[in-house]
Amino acid sequence: MANLEIKNAEKYYGSFHALKDINIAIEDGEFVVLVGPSGCGKSTLLRMIAGLEEISDGDLYIGGRVVSDLPAKARDIAMVFQNYALYPHMTVEKNMGFSLKLRKMSKADIDVRIRHAADILGLTALLGRYPRQLSGGQRQRVAMGRAIVRNPAVFLFDEPLSNLDAKLRVQMRGEIKQLHQRLKTTTVYVTHDQIEAMTMADRIVVLRDGVVEQVGTPLELYDNPANQFVAGFMGSPAMNFIPGTFTNEGFRTGDGILLPSTRHAENTTTYGVRPEHLKIDPTGVPFNVSIVEPMGSETQVMGKVGSNDVTALFRERVRIAPGETITISPIAANVHLFNASGVRHA
Repeated sequence: MANLEIKNAEKYYGSFHALKDINIAIEDGEFVVLVGPSGCGKSTLLRMIAGLEEISDGDLYIGGRVVSDLPAKARDIAMVFQNYALYPHMTVEKNMGFSLKLRKMSKADIDVRIRHAADILGLTALLGRYPRQLSGGQRQRVAMGRAIVRNPAVFLFDEPLSNLDAKLRVQMRGEIKQLHQRLKTTTVYVTHDQIEAMTMADRIVVLRDGVVEQVGTPLELYDNPANQFVAGFMGSPAMNFIPGTFTNEGFRTGDGILLPSTRHAENTTTYGVRPEHLKIDPTGVPFNVSIVEPMGSETQVMGKVGSNDVTALFRERVRIAPGETITISPIAANVHLFNASGVRHA
């Protein structure tokens, strides 16, 4: 195991500036998730850590050692890819042990490592099968097992669950998290799914257009987003944003609707509130309902406050029909205020 540090890293593809002044320090044994929309640079950054992409400028340290110019095989990392990358003509056992065989490790030592990884991942009964005989989840476990047997300093995961169905994704999320808790190996995990990031990470790195927007624990990013982008990206359904201006009475929308806030910030141009922080309130503002989505334990309701699209999430069972107008209020203590640059008022 080892800590990992990226200092002032840059990545250029010709004149295109893909990653800009990346500075991230990952502690020994920490599980860090890189998240952001498509094209933000998260997979490029992971490949730079892995040695599959050159670093245009800056330094990369693993265990206090500069590895920026070392080839991938000399960095003591193991990577799990999105497409599993298993050899179809090899059994599960041979797939898992292939990298160790290339290292000229003894057959006895290879067998010990394979049996240990297979036991952790529930693959013991599948060691004699070929990839074509496995489900998607089983193939992903084999890919993880191939990484585990190498006993690396750092695990790298590149969107490993994107090819799985929704139910299996949830199951594999739990399995990867349990695996990390058991092995305590430093892990960097890439995903575009913010739910995956929230449920798995010790800390999250949010990227946009090659820039680190914020680094923090899942709840730090959720409760105290640095800016409007992070606020809108973290959380599902997404935060509601309503434009307007602050007056002496509070925040007033462009339609003249007054919304409550516990703080006064005169240069506020956008009012943010998460769907679960809206409540039905007879003294609230009119909410014209257009869509109602019952989800069992909660009800998601979409509609308009004035001319603004708003989503509300009610934890209790509610009887609301499309076309109705109800009254709702934001929980003032949970409101977020943003200035014209998108920066959140602390």
